Amino acid sequence: MNLSSVPAESLKLAANTIRMLSAEAVEKANSGHPGMPMGMAEVGVALWLSHLRFNSADPKWLNRDRFVLSNGHGSMFLYSLLHLSGYAVSMDDIKAFRQWDSITPGHPESHITPGVEATTGPLGQGVSNAVGMAIGQKLMAEHFNTDQHSIVNHRIFCIAGDGCMMEGVSGEGSSLAGHLGLGNLTVIYDDNHISIAGSTELAFSEDVAKRYEAYGWHVLKVDGHDCVAVDQAIAEAVAEDSRPSLICAKTIIGKGSPHKADTAGVHGSPLGADELQATREALGWNYEPFTVPDEVRQLFAARGDELAAGYSEWQKEFKAWREANAELARALDDQLALKIPSDIRAKLIGALPTDGKPAATRKLSGGVIQAASKEVPALVGGSADLEPSTYTLIKDETDFEKGAYSGRNLRFGVREHAMGAVMNGLAYYGGYIPYGSTFLCFADYMRPTIRLAALSHLPGLFIFTHDSIYLGEDGPTHQAVEHVSSLRMIPNLWVFRPADGVETAVCYEAALKRSDGPSALVFTRQNVPMLERSSDFSPDLVLRGAYSLVDSDRSPELVIAATGSEVELAVECAEQLRGSISVRVVSMPSWELFCLQDDAYRKQLFPGGVKTVSIEAGITFGWRDMIPSGTGSHLSIGVDKFGASAPSEVVGEKYGFTVDAVMEKIRAHMQQ
Repeated sequence: MNLSSVPAESLKLAANTIRMLSAEAVEKANSGHPGMPMGMAEVGVALWLSHLRFNSADPKWLNRDRFVLSNGHGSMFLYSLLHLSGYAVSMDDIKAFRQWDSITPGHPESHITPGVEATTGPLGQGVSNAVGMAIGQKLMAEHFNTDQHSIVNHRIFCIAGDGCMMEGVSGEGSSLAGHLGLGNLTVIYDDNHISIAGSTELAFSEDVAKRYEAYGWHVLKVDGHDCVAVDQAIAEAVAEDSRPSLICAKTIIGKGSPHKADTAGVHGSPLGADELQATREALGWNYEPFTVPDEVRQLFAARGDELAAGYSEWQKEFKAWREANAELARALDDQLALKIPSDIRAKLIGALPTDGKPAATRKLSGGVIQAASKEVPALVGGSADLEPSTYTLIKDETDFEKGAYSGRNLRFGVREHAMGAVMNGLAYYGGYIPYGSTFLCFADYMRPTIRLAALSHLPGLFIFTHDSIYLGEDGPTHQAVEHVSSLRMIPNLWVFRPADGVETAVCYEAALKRSDGPSALVFTRQNVPMLERSSDFSPDLVLRGAYSLVDSDRSPELVIAATGSEVELAVECAEQLRGSISVRVVSMPSWELFCLQDDAYRKQLFPGGVKTVSIEAGITFGWRDMIPSGTGSHLSIGVDKFGASAPSEVVGEKYGFTVDAVMEKIRAHMQQ
């Protein structure tokens, strides 16, 4: 739609509709953030009526533009526009803003509301999510467009506020986007200079435009309350295809509110009944609450008709592409469905070394990734500048880099926070199983993104190596002790700490097949042996999260449970006890999968009244809860303090992870 041909009063009425719907919904809920929607209303009108391509009847249309609201506290901005644009967000949904079981929660959630592309709220995350989506679009276009048919040619738009610009994650992602020359990405900066505490001058005085120019972005400035000017700025950004664009839109937060506009008081609180009435009068808004004027309905309906025509033309193009490229079409269908081959386990196990020599699980992981990448085209990722240590480079693939966007190896640089957010952006985009890798101690930099992946039910593989005090000489700053436990605390995150190659391969199988949430795979730096198993062992047991690795003919008098590199130690202790008592060794690669098992299986592994021991080179928190109730007393052997700088063997000995030291504790435990 050419906004220059739309009467100015019509554009003003549309913007005021967004303002009032937002203010009224926040007032009814007595909770929310009216300032951003009121201040960005003209930007919303320009973007939705003139540029954003979508089909509200087909919210997951492959070639739709993606829009991310990074400053997600302004969610009523998005809900208002989704309602006006014909998405399944009704006026009753608007009235139910922030209420139990509504599809209009306080911050947008992608798995709840049609038309919401990303779960946002923690500021800055959405910017890097948008970078991930832009990478996804470039990859999809490179792999599936042909000389005759361009079926992937959409764009990524994002709105971000002052808080987003202050958060480091947005800077990391923006730096990467500039380096990669992602010309399909446009970020509109809501430059209103107000945050919760007051003016941003209290803590934020940099020149954002110059910073983004230094990142390599195309930067524009515009009056955010001039619909036509915003429209033209977006058009200029779209025309720039070699650099991402930042549009700095100067706005007034809470515009329209006579007494609260341009103040922190309108950021995160309802206007109040008196100020809402004053706003109605100031805007000349003579409508009942929650009313959309017919003229505005017609304006958005006309835009919908334009978009429907474009959608119909694309469908014809897509049909012609499918007919001309049958094999490529099957590949696209499989990738969008995140299809995993039925024989994936055999392929992953087949990638393990056969020489029987001890190997670090990080190296075993590296071999498994090579096999997985060949079988699963949707798998794409990289590391935070640590590929030589995490072994996560796909050897037969090129790098994804500026001007060459077909490679599946992503070079994230030393940007763990952005790596996680970009991964999530790829998962939001669809058709990709993203992975990212770093040392386990740096999971702290990624915790917000891991949490959001779990909350949003996103597939993805967070790969962590150097998993314990056995990192050695680098010392306590790099030795992970609390990190596995802290990851296990995140709901809907599956954490895997495999003990050898077989467990590594099967844990990857589980993670790749998982479509309703992410997985964390945790690997050793030091070598571990290939474990001996009974002839009736089935890899399916690994998928139960815990299984009996060593057993005796008699009922166990002691059960030793361990994960990762400590399983070997548990087996050696069981050998020491052989002949004196019957011992069972349980390998527990995944607490989460074990918790999904029925009580009968759990109690079968840990029989009632039998004493238990857990061994893990990390904090002991949570281990007692892992053992089913009704068992005997429990002894947790772990590391409830920080590590030390010394060779790994020395650190292990000093911290009591030797057979002699553990046996001394077990014997004392059995005598109690």
